[in-house]
Amino acid sequence: MVNHTQKTKTISLDNYGIKNAKINYQLIPDQLHAETIAKGQGVEASSGALAVNTGEFTGRSPQDRFIVKDDITKDKVWWGNINIPFESEKFDKLYDKITDYLSGKEVYVRDSYACADPNYKTNIRVINEYPWSNMFAYNMFLRPTEEELQDFSPEWTVINAPGFMAVPEEDGTRQHNFAILNFTKKTAIIGGTGYTGEIKKGIFSALNFELPVFKNTLPMHCSANVGNDGDTAIFFGLSGTGKTTLSTDANRSLIGDDEHGWTNENTVFNFEGGCYAKVINLSQEQEPEIYGAIKKGAILENVIMDDKGNVDFADTSITQNTRVSYPIYHIENIKTPSIGKNPKNIFFLTADAFGVLPPISKLTPSQAAYHFISGYTAKVAGTEAGVVEPVPSFSACFGAPFMPLHPTEYADMLSKKMKDAGVNVWLVNTGWTGGPYGVGTRMKLKYTRAMINAALNGDLGDYTYEDYHIHSVFGVAQPRTCPGVPTEVLSPRKTWNDDKAYYTMAFKLTNAFRENFKKFESYASEEIRRGGPQRYAF
Repeated sequence: MVNHTQKTKTISLDNYGIKNAKINYQLIPDQLHAETIAKGQGVEASSGALAVNTGEFTGRSPQDRFIVKDDITKDKVWWGNINIPFESEKFDKLYDKITDYLSGKEVYVRDSYACADPNYKTNIRVINEYPWSNMFAYNMFLRPTEEELQDFSPEWTVINAPGFMAVPEEDGTRQHNFAILNFTKKTAIIGGTGYTGEIKKGIFSALNFELPVFKNTLPMHCSANVGNDGDTAIFFGLSGTGKTTLSTDANRSLIGDDEHGWTNENTVFNFEGGCYAKVINLSQEQEPEIYGAIKKGAILENVIMDDKGNVDFADTSITQNTRVSYPIYHIENIKTPSIGKNPKNIFFLTADAFGVLPPISKLTPSQAAYHFISGYTAKVAGTEAGVVEPVPSFSACFGAPFMPLHPTEYADMLSKKMKDAGVNVWLVNTGWTGGPYGVGTRMKLKYTRAMINAALNGDLGDYTYEDYHIHSVFGVAQPRTCPGVPTEVLSPRKTWNDDKAYYTMAFKLTNAFRENFKKFESYASEEIRRGGPQRYAF
């Protein structure tokens, strides 16, 4: 149930070191919307949504994300250029500076929680400098009842001050912005950046460490939905591969669009209370559910509007990472509570700009583990300076920046759960067909939906020679036919009409897979290593 009444409870922030602040506690979205506009920090779109500009940073800054290296983390975190260590003493000094910065200011405080399964519930307090950042926290975390707030005790605290700039020489940061997790103090501090995604990703990175280490539960950067008969489907995929779009389906109930846990009690639960979707090229025709969710209570980030408040979703002059956050109840067809049973189907989504992966293929358990560790998609020409042809992009577990443990630990957990549950795993290419980016065309959304529906309905046949063809380079099983999809589309080689060019590009991509996997080889089991691309015969 959505409670939009203002809470009467008052709190103090003295114990956080924030003194003499004007505290706005648990304001409702309408109040935060109005405050943002009154402060000149946002405007209202014609849809009723709040539109803000996040400033210098329109996306995460992975090189400025740190984890305090202490007794809890020193022997468990996979340290490196993804999980960058930070000294405890420097954290304490920076914490004192950021809380001193907020002292005497007007701040916005929200109590919420993560994890829809009550056995894993994690209470969170978010302290924000800006009202729209606090509204984002309302949208993205789960919302306690009035009764739950009365004796609320936060387990994790997020302190978010976009206006506070670190001094790298003094504070130990790389530059003026930072996001730092401290597992001993269960505190995340974020400064120098207005990008709201840092708020939710801080908490979910913490859960990605705590759930497998302390509760033997697999955290997943994925979306999930459930059919009318209770069958759960999970969608893994990096940004731009269609994870939110494909899981938001009018015929299936949405569990969540980005972060989930898979328990030993055979349940899948949502971490979040909302959705944070990319809106580049969004249209009502192609994505009606997401389009309809952009209304009062939603927050649009870095979009371009005309003088009447109409959004041009194709305009990327600020960033290609235009986004909207909204509470999950803005989607009509949702699962309540946000919990499903063991999944029956798992989809790995990739936007293959080389145009050589099949539009859908079935994976063996070893292939599934290999592709999970690889986390492949591709950057296309024009998305970054100097990118003139497709560039392979790998992010372990389809979410490396948020995974504090070594990727093989998550892959081993996933592999065991898939085997125990008898899950079908599918690799789905939402990228290019008929050639690479610049030559071929993007796979039609209606075809991808048809393939996913066929997999969910069991319409892709049995795992036999009559129903499947083993790809000669990648070794994955391609279905020969699929309802609603032209047969020639199912074979990427046939769509090229140039076998030599196709295989040249295919082997180029396999070399990229192998090169990327070298850093995991010494950790991966023989079974996982066998799942990589190679020549096969049926």
